[in-house]
Amino acid sequence: MSRQLGDGHRRFLQTMMGVYIIDELKAKALYQYCCETFKMQCAADRLDEFIETINLKLQPMFMQVRKGMSEENGHQYYALVNTAETDITRMTSDYADNELELFRKTMDLIVGSEKGTASSTDILNSTDTMTSKKLKKSETEHLLTRLVQDKWLCEKRGEYTLSTRCIIEMEPYIRSMYQDQVKMCHICHNVAFQCQICENPSCGIKIHNPCVARYFKGKMEPQCPACDDFWPHEIPEVRGLRSQSKK
Repeated sequence: MSRQLGDGHRRFLQTMMGVYIIDELKAKALYQYCCETFKMQCAADRLDEFIETINLKLQPMFMQVRKGMSEENGHQYYALVNTAETDITRMTSDYADNELELFRKTMDLIVGSEKGTASSTDILNSTDTMTSKKLKKSETEHLLTRLVQDKWLCEKRGEYTLSTRCIIEMEPYIRSMYQDQVKMCHICHNVAFQCQICENPSCGIKIHNPCVARYFKGKMEPQCPACDDFWPHEIPEVRGLRSQSKK
């Protein structure tokens, strides 16, 4: 496939600039649409090569379309990310200093949690320790809504997690800032927040729930892939895999 940037590549990038992140199925559909619309060669297995052509042109502008996995469902996503900076300062054009401070505190809570979540109550309470202008309760609630809308956080029943976009774009920052707290998934080797943990105190590896589902599929007596201890957790249902409760 040609490395020359064509109108199809430009349309793909234009769409990414509007949505920031799309799942693999939508990315493939967009790729096919762009190729057909602009009479470009299209091969189902060459999406990544198509994106690499875009990335070569984006490199001088410190941007990249980067691939990553959703911790929630194990699906692959493509996100348009800023590579010029590796921390939260990339968000300064959209958020005030005190809003960024609260976002950092929210990340602290999520990373420090065993389940990779932070409750709205804990986030609201964290405003008491802010060093910049303190946010009111209504301002904090509005900020959390914005962070979800902008796809930096996800929310479910009052519990907040780092979004797929946030993890893909800020992984270098997360690894650097939380190097003593963050562990990698033993299966896919990406940072792991929402996951299962081996209960052997001398092991303690983490595995994403979707990775657990795939790795232990069909195994009647699942064992930890690192220490061989029995894996006592429930095997989650992901991508049509049937849930198997472990006694």
